[in-house]
Amino acid sequence: MVDVTALRIGLEVGKTWTFASALDWPGWCRRGKGEDAAVACLLDYAPRYRKVAGRNFRVGTPEVVGWVTGNASTDFGAPGMRGPWDDDRLDAREANRQVKLLRAAWAAFDAAADAAPAVLLKGPRGGGRDRDGIGEHVREAERSYARRLGVRLPPRTPWAEQRDAIADALTGAGGPGDGGSWPARYLIRRTAWHVLDHAWELEDKTP
Repeated sequence: MVDVTALRIGLEVGKTWTFASALDWPGWCRRGKGEDAAVACLLDYAPRYRKVAGRNFRVGTPEVVGWVTGNASTDFGAPGMRGPWDDDRLDAREANRQVKLLRAAWAAFDAAADAAPAVLLKGPRGGGRDRDGIGEHVREAERSYARRLGVRLPPRTPWAEQRDAIADALTGAGGPGDGGSWPARYLIRRTAWHVLDHAWELEDKTP
């Protein structure tokens, strides 16, 4: 059972960016220029994450429980390192809770995509994908992540079927995430971050 009075935070510290991840709330992960900035940004996003996580979400008292050194992915702008906290095996109850949050992140992405125009607002340099490009990117990334779980899905697998296969592998009778090269906790955390990061991008680029 998650202690909602505490907010366990793991840090991934790169040369350019630091990522702060709420270890018990998959998908709630933000970056900043330095540890304090990353934690502050994480807390700033609590209201947005609450909309995803629902009524059982509590922020709790922030506590940084450890950090890992980042890599090139970190400095590019994506969390790319596992921490010792990711190796803690999920029991069935916690696996179900975290997969429920992953499904909530998927639902948030779908809602953001449905509300977004086909052509999104661009940044000051005019870059970035449009709505359908973001969707294909997220879908293919999830298919790639699934292989790390031991789930191989052919290209163009219907997205709902792909998601169900990932969720089933994480909560199946064989044990949460058994048979993959990524621990279940890390797979859920990385997948949920990627989904929500792009869901919030869609929201921010929708007029």
